[in-house]
Amino acid sequence: QVHVVDSGGGLVQPGGSLRLSCAASGSIFSISTMGWYRQTLGKQRELVARIISGGSTDYTDSVKCRFTISRDNAKNTVYLHMNSLKPEDTAVYYCNLAATLLTGRTINTWGQGTQVTVSS
Repeated sequence: QVHVVDSGGGLVQPGGSLRLSCAASGSIFSISTMGWYRQTLGKQRELVARIISGGSTDYTDSVKCRFTISRDNAKNTVYLHMNSLKPEDTAVYYCNLAATLLTGRTINTWGQGTQVTVSS
């Protein structure tokens, strides 16, 4: 069984910063990708940033130069450092994990989500 726990959201003023954390635990053999998506009411969940097993990263255009994704391989944890936050960054942020388990089974699973609100 695999658990994905995301945390770190909150209320921040425009221009402020937050750091989200996502920790994966369980019978994981290898991680293919680990990243962050966000969703607002009535809209589809969209990719924010992800990091691939080799270390390369993808960002949606609207967060480039403001957000940075990093990882701690020993802890199976990724972080999303969010700077210069804007009201349009307000959303529920979900961690996504794509991995291969010790059994050889591949999974794609989500954290429970953490709310980020950018408002004065």
